[in-house]
Amino acid sequence: MQHSTTANGEPPRGDGAFDHRTLWQQVHDHLRDEIISGSLTPGTELHEVALAASFGVSRGPIREALGRLATEGLVTIRPRRGAVVRALSSEEFIEAYQVREALEMMAVRLAVPKLTEADLDTMERLVEEMAELADEEDVQGFFDANAEFHQRFFQASGNGMLAGLYRQIRGQIDRHRLRSLELRGELSRSVAEHRAILSAARARDVDRAVALASEHIRVPQLRLLVEDYELAASDGRTV
Repeated sequence: MQHSTTANGEPPRGDGAFDHRTLWQQVHDHLRDEIISGSLTPGTELHEVALAASFGVSRGPIREALGRLATEGLVTIRPRRGAVVRALSSEEFIEAYQVREALEMMAVRLAVPKLTEADLDTMERLVEEMAELADEEDVQGFFDANAEFHQRFFQASGNGMLAGLYRQIRGQIDRHRLRSLELRGELSRSVAEHRAILSAARARDVDRAVALASEHIRVPQLRLLVEDYELAASDGRTV
């Protein structure tokens, strides 16, 4: 097990630039970013006392932040022992992407007829930005632009409950993004898939846009299933 330390051996700290967010939200967002980026690896222990001292806050905001991270599936709370960053399983990866696929298919179906030219132009800009970031091998920047592209469908869907459900699982979705990249392959392939989805949306071809979005999200799932099948077969297990 690791303790919550940075590369230089010190606990992770906030940047001191407090904003309009509550203290627990600031702590939550910082720790969430550290977990998703891989700076806090699975098995890292997160102790309330150490974190409170690190962030310069009381234990209340730390406890609230850890509780929210637990509901997002990013940490496991252990009574009287603090929290620990959770490891990922193949089953959780597939489940998260199955839920994402279902939500996104509905969002695309509802959004395509409602997308304005301004929406489409913004999405075009995001695709071009993704292409540039892919060429620069800027993975973090690529995923940020990618997330904004997909978020546009939820915003345009006009269904607040759908968008809320999507926000609830974003922790799991974002947690899997590096693994998704490993399974998907080149970022250029993802850019091409986004171009195709946008092209169908511009043509107001709802069914094609939905099908392409579904296929785009399903690629990592299918490749992971193949990996698991091959691993089980090599181990002589029943598949």
